[in-house]
Formats: sequence, structure tokens, C-alpha cells
Amino acid sequence: MDVPELGQLSAQAIAPVFTLVAVVNLTLGLLGRLGAIVEKARQLSEIPDEAVNRGHLKADIPRLKARAKLLTSAARMALASGICTSLLLIFELVSGFLGLQYEYGAVILFVLAVGLLGAALFKFGQEVKISLSEADQYR
Repeated sequence: MDVPELGQLSAQAIAPVFTLVAVVNLTLGLLGRLGAIVEKARQLSEIPDEAVNRGHLKADIPRLKARAKLLTSAARMALASGICTSLLLIFELVSGFLGLQYEYGAVILFVLAVGLLGAALFKFGQEVKISLSEADQYR
């Protein structure tokens, strides 16, 4: 493999690298939100049932569990997208270095990675919708 071919191979790896960066950032955001939800659920669980002025806040726990489930699902999909993207980069670089045709395999892996990323964003959108309900206005 000569230098121009290496340059072209490196240029083709840019899109998957950007996708991988997006996946990492999304996953960090999802896990940050998940941590805040778990902490809030713990705080609400510690409220005694007899607490007259705050006992009603415990009714928010099932909603927090639903949000946590959506975020967990989104994080798993984002991680799967990151794995597909990493495999794509490895596949692309090794195939290019060995002089093998890799275009069809690369397209399949990239479509899978972007599809999983889109599904993770959809789950995240569902969680955001739930989070904007009026229950979060109470402290």
C-alpha cells in the first residue's frame, strides 16, 4: 500500500470517527441523566410515609423508574452503535491495508451503527418528554 492509498483510507475513516465521538458524547449525557434519576429516586424513597408535606412526592418513583429504563435502553443502543463503529474502523483499515474490497461490508456496518444511534436518540427523546412533566416542578 502506497502513501496516496493510505491518505485516501484515512480520509474515509473520518465519518466513522465523527460517529464514534457522537456516540461517546451521547452515552456520557445519558449516563449523567441516569445517575441524577437514580439519586432522586433514592432521595424520594427515604421520605417517610408519614411525612405530611412531602409524602406525595413518592408517587413520582414509578415515573423515575420508567425514565431510568428508557435511558438504560438508550445507553445500550448507543454502546452497540459505538461497537459497530469501532468494528467498521477496524474492518475498513485492515481491509484497505490488505487490499481487499470492503465497501459493502463497510456500508452495512455504518448503516447499522447509525441506525442504533438513531434508536438511542429516539429513546432519549421519549425520556425527555417524560422528564418535562409537571412532577419535576416539586421539590
